[in-house]
This record gives sequence, C-alpha cells and structure tokens, in this order.
Amino acid sequence: MVRRERWVALTTLAMLQAVTIAIGAYAMTNDFSLGALTRPEPLPTERAEPSPVPVVTAGPVLATGGDGPLPTKGTLAARLTDALGDDALGGRVGAVVIDAATGQQIFAANAATGITPASTTKVVTCVAALASLGPDARLTTSVVQGPKRGTIILVGGGDPTLAGPSAKPGAYPKQASLVQLASRTAAALKASGVTKVTLSYDASLFTGATSAPGWKPNYIPEGEVAPVHALAIDEGRQNPASSAPRVADPAAYAASAFARTLGKYGIGVSRSIKPAKATPGADTLAAVESAPLYALVERTLTKSDNDLAEALVRHVAIKEGQPASFEGASRAVLSVLKRLGGDRGVMVSDGSGLSIRNRISADAMARVLAIATKDPALRPLLSGMPIAGFTGTLGHRFTRDDSKAEVGLVRAKTGTLNNVNTLAGFATTRTGRLVTFAFMADKVPYTAESVLDRLAAIVARS
Repeated sequence: MVRRERWVALTTLAMLQAVTIAIGAYAMTNDFSLGALTRPEPLPTERAEPSPVPVVTAGPVLATGGDGPLPTKGTLAARLTDALGDDALGGRVGAVVIDAATGQQIFAANAATGITPASTTKVVTCVAALASLGPDARLTTSVVQGPKRGTIILVGGGDPTLAGPSAKPGAYPKQASLVQLASRTAAALKASGVTKVTLSYDASLFTGATSAPGWKPNYIPEGEVAPVHALAIDEGRQNPASSAPRVADPAAYAASAFARTLGKYGIGVSRSIKPAKATPGADTLAAVESAPLYALVERTLTKSDNDLAEALVRHVAIKEGQPASFEGASRAVLSVLKRLGGDRGVMVSDGSGLSIRNRISADAMARVLAIATKDPALRPLLSGMPIAGFTGTLGHRFTRDDSKAEVGLVRAKTGTLNNVNTLAGFATTRTGRLVTFAFMADKVPYTAESVLDRLAAIVARS
C-alpha cells in the first residue's frame, strides 16, 4: 500500500509539472497576469535557478502527513550519520529530525549547538509575524493632512514592497502602488480645492540603526538588502528589476517619486521635501494597503526576501510593545516564540539572517517548524517554503543521484552565507508520517548544499 501511495504521489507530481510548464508557456507568450503564481527570484545570498517559468504554490505539493508509523530509527540514524560524515560539511554541524505530531526527536546530532542559521532565520521571523500580527494583517502607507492647509505628509507604514512608478505590474502577491496612492491623494486634494501643496514625509515608524549588528559592509552596496526604513518603494532599489544598486535614503527617494507622480495628476509640489512627523489623529487623505501577511510571509520565504523579513520583524516589535529597531525586534521575536514554546536555542540580531551574530540550534529550528504544522494561523509558513527542484532557492537543487528522486517531496528554507549552509523544512515519509528537520553547518570549507539535499532526501525516503 505504501509503495502504491508513493507511486501515485510521483505520478501526480509529474502531471503537475507538465501542467505548470504549459501554463508558464502560455503566460510568457500572452503577457498573462498570473495572480497566485510565484516566480523564483532569489537575492544574492541564495543561489537559485533563474527560470522564468512560474510554479503553482497555492496548494501543498506534499501530502499533509497522516498517522503512519514512524521511520525506523536505527536505519534512519545510520543513513543520516553516514551523510553527516561528509567532509564538505566542515567542523560544526547540527542535525535534528522531529515527528511533527508528537514533537518526538527521531534523530539528533549536536542538537543544542547554536549554529549561524543564515536565511533559515526567516523561519522564526515569519512564525513570530504570523503568531503576533495574524495572517490577515496588512501594512498601510498613507497621506495625511499637514499642520496647515496646502501641506501634506506621506507616512511610511513599513511596507518595503510598495511599488514605485517604474515597477512592472503583475507581481505576486499584488503590491500596494505609489501611483495609486498619488491618484487618490490628488483626487482628495482637488475635491477640497487644493492644487498645490508642500510635501513632507514621515518614516518614524521604524527606529534605530538602519543596518544590523553582524551585517557585512558590502551587503547594502551589493544589493543584498537596503537600509531599513519605514518608507520605501521597490525595497529601496533604484531599478525595481535589479537587486543593485540600493538607494542610500529610501524614504527621501520614495517621497521624491511621490512628488513627481502627484505632478502627473495635476498637483503642484513645492521643491523642498523634508522629513516631518505627522500629528496623531491627522485626517487621512488617501491610503493603500499591502497584500495580507500570509502572502507576504510566502514571498519572504520563497524569494528569501531580506528586506521584507526586516520589515516584518519590526512590525512584530511594534505589536509586542517593543521599539521598532533591531534590538526591539529581537526581543519581540523571542517573546512570541516563548509563548509558542519554541524560544529555547534561539538568539537573533536581525530578521533576515544576514547577521553573522545569529545563533539557532537545529533542535530549535525543527521544533519551531513542528509548532507551525499544528496551528492553522501559522500554516502560511509551510506553503511559503520552497519546493525541492521547483521553486525559490530550491529551484536548482536536488539534482544529484542521491537526492533527485525526492524532487517535489521536500519543502524547506535554505540558508547561505560565507562558510554557512543550512536547510530546514518538512517532508512526508514513505510511511506517511509528517516530519520536520533542520540540518545546519557554519564551518563549511566551500559549499555543502548537495550534502544537505542528500540529508533531506534521506528523511523523505525513510
């Protein structure tokens, strides 16, 4: 019966791949808006195959896991231990496999050792965001009345996905639009008889430093992340289609773009555009909202979106009564994880995982994932995970003989920094059991991606 179910799963996967390719071909030749389809678009810290073909991620590729028997511990342990002996992993590795239903450790090696997690940090960031803010929360960018007639203030709501005038439409999830905000603002101003304004901007929602402790100096210049501001368009990119260069002051850049766009709608804007703080309770002239949080979480994980991760973690800080800074966000994440029972073994200095100061144990990572499988509010964490061989930062992975049979049968978040490779996710075993895993190495001599793929494949075929 198990072999038959495995055959059915693989056949279904092959059919899904064929349909996906057909949809992608139609979309590319007909300029079709793909709505709920996701394109792999990794940031420089995560290598992924630059395929233009979108892949459906709205439903689970994997089975959700049933009440099948646990994998045989001895056999699984022997196979994992053998793979963990690969020299490519270097000198420090943490590995844990957990039964999602019971929380039982099925396998553990250096389970409690704090490892630099790289982008798998986004797992705890997104769990904290979903648990604290709720999956339906949205991020609002607004324009409010200034202190005098004819003065307006553009107020950043901490939405780095706000699309600027040059952004290409049709991205998933649908982004709030600066152009639409300008259109609504112009209509409101004209309705009150105002056609010329003095514009200011308020980016005070986020506080503190704009780069994290443990970030390397080249991260911002090379486009891996923008300086963290509550007001930005296109994640601080000068060109929405390119990671680099990033602008030095995303808030001022966004305000200037807004002023130019207002002009196209017949509203004159004074030349001087300065920062200001909006008066609490000021009348709102116009506003636009981001996609719901569950979709933002999926984007964060699939694309390994550093900018969005840093924004989400600050919103957690605000919700938890902490300053919206790197330090406040770190405290807030731990507070939320503690409520969920998953804070032990977690120490973070940022939300994206770019900081080399972060430490998360393999046991903590696997347990946070197991927690997410049980709470419906946290399920977007699972649907956002890249699919082995198909999406995001796993789109180019699972190609070797020891892992390619498990293409489509593993969903996991990758992590990549210099000398760091991590992989954490979940899989349904051949016996029908849902398990979570974390394989983390931070003294890698070159790259250990293929070894991590092998480890995850061993779990999936157990």
